[in-house]
Amino acid sequence: MAGLELPIFELPLVLLPGEKVPLHIFEDRYKRMVGSALEQEEPFGIVLRDDEGARSIGCTARIDEVERLDDGRMNIVVSGEAPFKVLDRFESPEFPAGEVELIADDEVPPVDQDSANAARAAFADLAERATGERPEAEELDSASAYAIAARIELPADTKQRLLELRDEDERMELLANALGAVGKALERAEEAAERASSNGKVHFPGLPE
Repeated sequence: MAGLELPIFELPLVLLPGEKVPLHIFEDRYKRMVGSALEQEEPFGIVLRDDEGARSIGCTARIDEVERLDDGRMNIVVSGEAPFKVLDRFESPEFPAGEVELIADDEVPPVDQDSANAARAAFADLAERATGERPEAEELDSASAYAIAARIELPADTKQRLLELRDEDERMELLANALGAVGKALERAEEAAERASSNGKVHFPGLPE
């Protein structure tokens, strides 16, 4: 299968399909990249680069909003569209690019409702803790793993694993575990803060303080 030539933007973040992310564009090569994407009305690719280097699986990004600053810099908002695999990398005269292949999910439909329900419940718990309001069940019933993950801050390596998985059941299982870990970390932080506010002592109901 022939590859597709795509501008490539390496960043210390992961973009998921359906997720919106703001970006500040200041390097000349990336200003040219964004300018070309706007002119051609075409997406560019975002690939995670961290201490381990650039990953081979990324996500196409479509520009939704643009704010042009007086000095040529830009603030943009992009939406993730489709995962892709980098087949080859090269420097075009104007900006970094690569030959990529769009990758689709496996054709097997999701069947593991336990993982999906666990992921949605864990997200609802975190959302309620953060906002004081619990999302409506109907709002989450049809939400995919990508859609849920796009609504909460997760570590880049967790999002990268979600992007690389081609099976929705496996994504939901990973997401349920990740959100559960976030919930436990918040509980530990709240307990530590409560102890700190009481000089490190645990107070029991019914006893004088």
